[in-house]
Amino acid sequence: MYIILLGAPGAGKGTQAAYLAQNLNLVHIASGDLFRKALEQNTVLGKQARSYMEKGVLVPDEITTKMVLERLAALSNESGVVLDGFPRNLLQAEALDKALAGSSRAIDSVVYIKVSPEVLLQRLSGRWICRNCQVPYHEVSSPPRVKDRCDRCSGELYQRPDDTPETVKKRLKVYFTETAPLIDYYVRTGKLVEIDGEGSVEDTGKRIVAALEKGR
Repeated sequence: MYIILLGAPGAGKGTQAAYLAQNLNLVHIASGDLFRKALEQNTVLGKQARSYMEKGVLVPDEITTKMVLERLAALSNESGVVLDGFPRNLLQAEALDKALAGSSRAIDSVVYIKVSPEVLLQRLSGRWICRNCQVPYHEVSSPPRVKDRCDRCSGELYQRPDDTPETVKKRLKVYFTETAPLIDYYVRTGKLVEIDGEGSVEDTGKRIVAALEKGR
């Protein structure tokens, strides 16, 4: 099973991808994790990505796509996958479909985790991240047991500069503008499944699993 998770920043893609990986025995591939690993290992693609990141500009689609496709190529044909954070736009989606078709594979389902802009703003504005393991917390809905410390690894928690309300509004506007054609693309293929992403993490996860199993 090859699954893509779509959703705005704050929709809970990373959390739900981990949930699906555990409950459906899938490999979780997150584009953000691939970038961090490539930078740490100083790979060719990592060097190329760093040159853009140091300038404060977006990494080109070509580099991002190559990273994901290299990771997919390293998997056995028996491995199922949940993609988190990729594709982000129509060009990446088309490149992914073409690459998978070349190895007789295809995306089975695209889960769009739908959350209202108001809830997204609330979630992101109170979000804190562990510097070590990147586990997210929220000062209202899911605070850590010990203030400023990660429950999992005791790492320091920090708030991203782009998680201020005004910056969040701009991020969401860019996301919806860029992603609208991507959602339309998967609607046309008949693979898009829209899931209500509001409520508890567990409830949302159960809704996703039920929808995927129904579509099999």
